[in-house]
Amino acid sequence: MLEHLAPQIVNGLMLGAFYASVAIGLSLIMNLTGVINMAHGSLLTLGGYFAFMLAAIGTPFAIVLIAAPILTALVGLAIERGLMRPLYGRDPLYSLLLTFGLSLIAEEVYRLIWGSNGVPVSAPAALQGGVSFGSFQVPTIQLFTAAVLVIAMSALWLFLNRTRFGLRLRAAVQDTEMIAALGTNTQVLYMVNFCLGVLLAGLAGVLAATQLGLNPTSGNALLMPAFVTVIVGGMGSLLGALAGGLLIGMTISLMTLFFPAASDVSMYVIMAVILLIRPRGLFGEEGLFG
Repeated sequence: MLEHLAPQIVNGLMLGAFYASVAIGLSLIMNLTGVINMAHGSLLTLGGYFAFMLAAIGTPFAIVLIAAPILTALVGLAIERGLMRPLYGRDPLYSLLLTFGLSLIAEEVYRLIWGSNGVPVSAPAALQGGVSFGSFQVPTIQLFTAAVLVIAMSALWLFLNRTRFGLRLRAAVQDTEMIAALGTNTQVLYMVNFCLGVLLAGLAGVLAATQLGLNPTSGNALLMPAFVTVIVGGMGSLLGALAGGLLIGMTISLMTLFFPAASDVSMYVIMAVILLIRPRGLFGEEGLFG
């Protein structure tokens, strides 16, 4: 049993890390702007396609890992400036419908450019193979992915808690009008906040493409679990997104091993149980990047 259980635990942790990285981007955007970004999964997919194009022209993987998320964030910047900004402060239904439409459009654009079938995004030779831990082996790319996501989450935490701009972002979540009255350009805060969320999606897209495959709808497969992760962990909590992502990832992975037919519904059961006990989620604090 151990030879089957241990790999599933590792897979669950990796899946949870992906959910957490996507969920944190969603939470960043929702908390400050009130935008429910249904296009987040499509932007994640776009990050994977940018990685595919850069790798195809011989770009080193280290540069791909940096450049693809930045390119995705630039697309996010164009969306925020051109489409999202007029909807701030209005009924969230407008932004939900807009981003849902953008998601559908993006899928069709991806099909037109890259086709409906998946495209290969391979990890570099240095990340092939695996590392042995007793009776089982962990793929090197999974260990690398875990390290990159830990670094990204740590950098985000430091930015939000140790920089003046990050502190302004946190303050704006609690009281945007007061921050504006003190002379801070809240439109810049919205812009940077949106781009940060998209940057995280692009990074997750690059890493996911090397392990989970890449096709026009691959990012959307991570979107619903990411929304569940936000709810389970608690809106506004960075720690909650991490804990919620790992919990959901582990639950799905272990259920796949023991009760495959219930693996998809298990995350909704976990969400329902947690909300009955803690309506704001595990670490939820209203309007706070905790």
